[in-house]
Amino acid sequence: MASGKAKAWIQAMRLRTLPLAIASIILGSFLAAAKGFFDPWICILSIATTLLLQILSNLSNDYGDTIHGVDSQHREGPSRTVQSGLIKAEEMLKAMYITGFLAFMAGVALIWIAFANQPILLVSFLALGLLAIYAAVRYTSGKNPYGYRGLGDVYVLLFFGLVGVKGSYFLYTSSFDWSILLPAASCGLFAVAVLNINNIRDIK
Repeated sequence: MASGKAKAWIQAMRLRTLPLAIASIILGSFLAAAKGFFDPWICILSIATTLLLQILSNLSNDYGDTIHGVDSQHREGPSRTVQSGLIKAEEMLKAMYITGFLAFMAGVALIWIAFANQPILLVSFLALGLLAIYAAVRYTSGKNPYGYRGLGDVYVLLFFGLVGVKGSYFLYTSSFDWSILLPAASCGLFAVAVLNINNIRDIK
């Protein structure tokens, strides 16, 4: 029973999506390292924060699609854990709170290491982190989720591309470089393509 529950949680986390989540962090880190800037702790905490945000988004999607009646026993593709009864809705909601808290703590540690002596940047990135948590949860959860209004592509392009690459680059360098705008957009567009391919089965 415990083994089955563990498998259900792993299924809900959708581990196959996690490499896509950290691609922007890896790209931003490589671009910063090419300019002579690199800090292993910034890299580790950036990856940890991003992984937790992606897991939060996946849990929220599992929960939200079931609560809003989008997922049913007739859905195509892998079954969702809340819809199938493997995980109770209240259990998923609790897991979302815990994951959101862990993402917040990892993000706070990250921006403290990057901007401990730059309070304006520290507060700015703290606000950006809170926005990322909000975006992860509100994709298909809460009232009027933006994912159901065709805005998922916009948010994926923004957070998996521009924010992920340029944001991680800025954490290392504390500077903007317009030359990385194109690789950042490219990374985000690949993520949008994956989102659209995943949604093809939902056309019906």
